[in-house]
Amino acid sequence: MVLTRYITAEIVKPLFLGVTLLIIIFTGYSSAVKLAEAAQGMIDMRVIARLIGLNTIVALEVLLPTALYLSIIAALTRFYRDSEMAAMNAAGVGEWQIIRAIMLLSLLIAALVGAISMYGRPWAYRESYHIEAQAKAEFDIRKIAPGQFIELQDNKYVLHAGAVDQSTGRLQEVFMQTEVGEKLQVVFAEEAYLPPVRFGEPRTFEMFRGYGYLLDRTGGKDSTLRYKKLILHIPIEEPDKSYRRKAEPTINLFKSDAPKDIAEFQWRVSTPLATMLLALLAVPLSRTAPRQGRHAGFFVAILIYVGLFNAISVARNWVEDGVVARFPGLWWVYLLPALLFAILVATPYWTRRKRT
Repeated sequence: MVLTRYITAEIVKPLFLGVTLLIIIFTGYSSAVKLAEAAQGMIDMRVIARLIGLNTIVALEVLLPTALYLSIIAALTRFYRDSEMAAMNAAGVGEWQIIRAIMLLSLLIAALVGAISMYGRPWAYRESYHIEAQAKAEFDIRKIAPGQFIELQDNKYVLHAGAVDQSTGRLQEVFMQTEVGEKLQVVFAEEAYLPPVRFGEPRTFEMFRGYGYLLDRTGGKDSTLRYKKLILHIPIEEPDKSYRRKAEPTINLFKSDAPKDIAEFQWRVSTPLATMLLALLAVPLSRTAPRQGRHAGFFVAILIYVGLFNAISVARNWVEDGVVARFPGLWWVYLLPALLFAILVATPYWTRRKRT
């Protein structure tokens, strides 16, 4: 019990540091992407923090196993380097006792990862899709940079403004293109005004002093309009109800026979297994000679980690494409780290048998 508490404490210290560091790196990357969209006026700055938080929840299903794996290697490598492992072995503590000591912590992390994958992941995606749709529907066109083409309502409308007066909300030299039935409508205005709207509310575009063209794609009769004031009514943007498997509840994916749904379901339910296998692999991969370099085994451990997740990604794509059936699905990939663990653990045992 004392040994278990000691080993757990030595793993938890770098675990918290590793998770924090990985979250900071991931948050920085997400911030760069979202801030670029905000700079274009597509997403309001107020919702960026919420989106980054939701993305981080999804990322934890990978960040937590990664941090646990590296933390176990860091802690046990220090034991070997400082000869603490040699002292434990002399006291009758073998590698299996070390494995049992880390199992409780690994099981807790695996359960947390499973909960995130099966419940937190779809919830976070649903919230993100809703927030992004609402933000894009409500964004204030007065904040756009001049000279850019802005797409509204999934490319149904294309807007371009030569100049923008953010204090008054007036746009100069405005171009708007949309489709009216089988015809293409192009409107030019010297000045235009689009009042801010909220999601689900009708949008009107007031245009002043310009021309409107209704072009027949079939080569029929075109129409031209000259106006002093023109009000365009843009229909209310309906909520996106398209099927998105990442946002689907796990139970729905379980009942589905679609290959992409099967791949998503198996990914969610297999993340705890991946967490446990990484934790087990970390124990034999931590073996180093006393006073050997701090990072001696990290290179091989990282190669194995990258190889495992690349193999899972390839297997997931195969299931999505229907190349591999529901069974074996993704499950065959996890036989590889399990086999590697068995070989690594058995190697010292067979070496001792040969010597005796």
